[in-house]
Amino acid sequence: MGTTAADYLAALTPGRRPDLPEATAGTLRLDAREDGRTDHWYLTVADQQVEVSRSSEDADLVVRAPRAVFDRLANGGVHVSEALLRNDLTVQGNIRLLMLLRRIFPGPADARHPRALGRAATTGRAGAGEGRP
Repeated sequence: MGTTAADYLAALTPGRRPDLPEATAGTLRLDAREDGRTDHWYLTVADQQVEVSRSSEDADLVVRAPRAVFDRLANGGVHVSEALLRNDLTVQGNIRLLMLLRRIFPGPADARHPRALGRAATTGRAGAGEGRP
């Protein structure tokens, strides 16, 4: 199956993450449920950095899901918004912070950035018109 969410979060290295918005800051608590037990991960995001700890403190956003859902997020098997729309996870608090998770967890392996797709489409069109009278 690959990396578990616990392994992925434990391995997050401190330091600047340019993929995170500069002006966004807040705390997120991930509540992973399995077999009647809940593990808590506490993420503090500020200045494009993420600090991870194990805590059940109150947070700006609390995300609850079965452990398997968090594991799929950590492996790029599911996108955060997809899991939310399918009711695979629930959120409570500042939902704007939810999109930080899509930048913290990897996306699907076959996903491409929209800008790259746009550039490829533009380049393809420009090349298709060349050579025509």
